[in-house]
Amino acid sequence: MAFPQSRPRRLRSHPRLRDLVRETSLSVNDFIYPLFIHHGANLRREVSSMPGVFQLSLDRLGDAMAEVAELRIPAVILFAIPEHKDGTGSGASRDDGLIQQATRLIKQNWPDLLVITDVCFCEYTDHGHCGPLHEVGDRLDVDNDATLPLLAHQAVSHARAGADLVAPSGMMDGMVGAIRAGLDGAGFSNIPILSYAAKFSSAYYGPFRDAAQSAPSFGDRRSYQMDPANGDEAIREVEIDLAEGADMVMVKPALAYMDIIWRVKETFHVPTAAYNVSGEYAMVKAASANGWIDERRVVLETLLGFKRAGADMILTYHALDAARWLRS
Repeated sequence: MAFPQSRPRRLRSHPRLRDLVRETSLSVNDFIYPLFIHHGANLRREVSSMPGVFQLSLDRLGDAMAEVAELRIPAVILFAIPEHKDGTGSGASRDDGLIQQATRLIKQNWPDLLVITDVCFCEYTDHGHCGPLHEVGDRLDVDNDATLPLLAHQAVSHARAGADLVAPSGMMDGMVGAIRAGLDGAGFSNIPILSYAAKFSSAYYGPFRDAAQSAPSFGDRRSYQMDPANGDEAIREVEIDLAEGADMVMVKPALAYMDIIWRVKETFHVPTAAYNVSGEYAMVKAASANGWIDERRVVLETLLGFKRAGADMILTYHALDAARWLRS
């Protein structure tokens, strides 16, 4: 539609006027900060491919949490690097597991902060895949149906430790339904599920596998994570997870999938998360270190883009810096 005498630049002439007509806002309340809990003691090890991101032992977690709380970041999501791994990832459901201990520590000391736990097995299996394996013809693959009760058991153990939300990430068929039934049956019907509903098999995950020490020992995850070419399939995946009881859904990665974020939000109108993944973070850090970009402007512009695309919340390793920049 054309308007007579329209001059859009009139609304850009003063910074306060630009603030008044701004359509999309970004705030610290949009951020979820990922944390990597490592076995051992007195450990604060920077991830080489993710400058500014650290693996932390439980006894060093408090310092990181104090910073998160001081910056008023509302939520964290926890990943673990356990000492012992096996073929089924049995350590994932131990009441004295790293995630369970970290959750209790955080809830005891920062009760108002939301703790989200990643529910998957790739960090706990000795083969690095997202569940126990079985033979499919001449190859090994994750046994989807055998994984489902294990996911439910893991989610219940996280809820028992005090998790506020659980976030299944393995892209197993039926995972949300199994976890919902497990939580409800254990008396945790109030615990929401944030499903990694549209998780693509992406090259952007490389640095995360350094951070979580979860790279597959053979093959890849294309038989269960989604083909980056498929948008309609992502909508079907989200619809299935919502029908099984997901309360919130996630698109992962975010940067190359803003069209998927938009389609999910416009189709379902449910709380939608975008995961600003490790590769996206590492590229910004590398370019900034070389003086090629203005890190602050690029990060805030990117995060704002996720919001403009329809994301209600953003999981990002930039959360600490972005929180500081937004309040300065």
